[in-house]
Amino acid sequence: MKRGATAAGTTGPRRIVAVAGNMGAGKSSLVEWLRQHFDLEPFFEPNDENPYLVDFYGDMNRWSFHSQVFFLIRRFRLHRQMERERRDVVQDRTIYEDAEIFATHLHEQGYIDDRDWATYAELYQTLRAELRPPDLLIYLRCPVKVIRKRIERRGRAFEQNVPTAYIRALDKLYASWFERYDQSPTLVIDTDQLDYVQNLFDHHDLREKIKQVLA
Repeated sequence: MKRGATAAGTTGPRRIVAVAGNMGAGKSSLVEWLRQHFDLEPFFEPNDENPYLVDFYGDMNRWSFHSQVFFLIRRFRLHRQMERERRDVVQDRTIYEDAEIFATHLHEQGYIDDRDWATYAELYQTLRAELRPPDLLIYLRCPVKVIRKRIERRGRAFEQNVPTAYIRALDKLYASWFERYDQSPTLVIDTDQLDYVQNLFDHHDLREKIKQVLA
């Protein structure tokens, strides 16, 4: 567990818990678990709202920039909404991941050219400066081979053709991003070794860790 900077000017009793991690790492399950055990108001990814997503998976060269700008703006709006909540909240994926992992990967692969990337990066830095960081970031770490099996098992049609190389590239970017992340206290969970849904011992251990950080 590591601690970084806290948000300046934070007021009120509300706490923002962010859950970060690669696709298939278990974010949605943990968000639901936190909702049940800590009475947190959940905020989920706006995937179903993205009008570019199907086109993106069909032609990344054409639609990457559009799709990522949509996610960035919607994530900013969600974060603003969380800041206005009267209850403690939990967030499924952060604006940091959108930009520093997913959009970064698309740029590195040439799907977002340098001109569009400069525009995107400036927009991200501008929006990020306006946001209060989470009070706790929970980072879910999971091996690529386990993620691959989970994706196949949950059966989302648009994910089935995602190459393993893509998941592996995201995994490396996640590790690099988390190493430099300093916006808030953090908690790391290796989700291939932890069953917080079924195992009562893991359930108690995780609950106590989170209580200590949020106390």
